[in-house]
Amino acid sequence: MQCRLCDSERLLSVLDLGATPPCEKFLTAAELDLPETTYPLHLRLCEQCLLLQIPALITPADTFTEYAYFSSYSDSWVRHARTFVERAIGRAGLGAESFVVEVAANDGYLLQHVVAAGIDCLGIEPSINVGAAARDKGVPTLTAFLDEDLAAKVRAEHRPANLVVANNVYAHIPDLRGFTRALRELLADDGWLSLEVHHALNLVTLGQFDTIYHEHFQYYTVLSAQRALATAGLTVVDVELLATHGGSLRLWARPEAVAEPGERVAEVLRLEADAGLHEVAPYLELRPRTEKVRQDLLRFLLDARAAGQRVVGYGAPGKGNTLLNYCGVRTDLLEYTVDRNPYKHGRFTPGTRIPIHPPERIDADRPDVVLVLPWNLETEITAQLRHIADWGGQLVLPLPELHRALPDHVERQAK
Repeated sequence: MQCRLCDSERLLSVLDLGATPPCEKFLTAAELDLPETTYPLHLRLCEQCLLLQIPALITPADTFTEYAYFSSYSDSWVRHARTFVERAIGRAGLGAESFVVEVAANDGYLLQHVVAAGIDCLGIEPSINVGAAARDKGVPTLTAFLDEDLAAKVRAEHRPANLVVANNVYAHIPDLRGFTRALRELLADDGWLSLEVHHALNLVTLGQFDTIYHEHFQYYTVLSAQRALATAGLTVVDVELLATHGGSLRLWARPEAVAEPGERVAEVLRLEADAGLHEVAPYLELRPRTEKVRQDLLRFLLDARAAGQRVVGYGAPGKGNTLLNYCGVRTDLLEYTVDRNPYKHGRFTPGTRIPIHPPERIDADRPDVVLVLPWNLETEITAQLRHIADWGGQLVLPLPELHRALPDHVERQAK
């Protein structure tokens, strides 16, 4: 294995999560008696450029031709997108003559706000089923994977984009340098590129290991993102620290000819350096943090089982499948989970084969404990499920450490 950014062979093992199936390969009932393919899930660090990465054992086409994730099922994520569009219009000076492209546009959760603002736009989304949902919202959407040829075609048929948005996709591309060149090809020479990625600072220092799965090929600090974008002549000029996905970066980049890094870039680089992430050793602390999460969760679930409590899950996100497979949680400890996405209803989680039902099942069954798998949406989900306290139900989240979320959002250690 070579580093996909700098080609170095000096790759250090950081965390081996064993072998698991792809996190979005939800099983139908007919598939339960069939073999299920698993792949190693092994995080490594390039000692030369400090890019965290896993081997590219599956291709984007394996994951994204038909996809189980629809962004619009998270109300908070749609609000996040609307706020972003409102602010981006001012930052980039967008107007009626502008052109916006979103890469991995999903179901139109973001570009619907661009359309509403009267600005020309195009979504590029490889998943056939998800892209169809975007078109149903009135969002122009091209069903394709972005590469350099497609970027040149879009530029020629439309025009260079004043703003290119790529939220939570920069980790999903094994051809990192080619994809970065494609982003630059889409962009006008005085344009803006906005990227959102989970911040590796939080992954390492808070033990957020469940953000590691096969469709996430790399994990970024500002430092490693700077180095990746620079391969296509793009300079990070601003950075925002976001609460989304347990702590994310919003990187603003521009062609180097018109760009100089701002003070916030230096501030976050100092934050990373103070945490030791511009060196190798602190990355090795992720393993013991991960092991503690597993031990605490299993101890809690086993105690609940011994006490005769009924435990179910809320959500069936990709990160939840990393958590369940690494911890070895099966239906004896988690009876079922629920999800707002109808695509997942009647299916089963990959590897652990836990059934997925509509959210109404919780009210019907009144379980003792609801384990929230998309823990990064704690505020939103706590508001949705505060009523389980009426029958004495507990709402428990596994990360950043095992805790109980009460109706007033006060966090306490789960007992």
